[in-house]
Amino acid sequence: MFPLINKRDTGINLRKIMDRQEISVKDVQIYLGLGSPQSVYHWLNGLSMPTIDNMYALSELFQLAIDALICGNKPKLKRNFDSEIDRQKKRIYMYCRKLNHELVA
Repeated sequence: MFPLINKRDTGINLRKIMDRQEISVKDVQIYLGLGSPQSVYHWLNGLSMPTIDNMYALSELFQLAIDALICGNKPKLKRNFDSEIDRQKKRIYMYCRKLNHELVA
């Protein structure tokens, strides 16, 4: 399957991010130096997509990776949190064991 961007879902996602971070369309317009807010409304309504330069700038404004802004048909990568948690537990165990050994000595 060829990965495709869903403009409508991406627009909805951008709107949710903006709402959550209390960033207005006017704020985005000013930040990107756009002549009017119309482009931003087109993005939010799924009529068009930001250029890659604007998407990069939006990722900086929102402090999110570009992948977090874009919605498409590519399945999300699943991270193996269990093995990560196991590694963290092992590091904590080894640290505590070392600390306990130093206290006894």
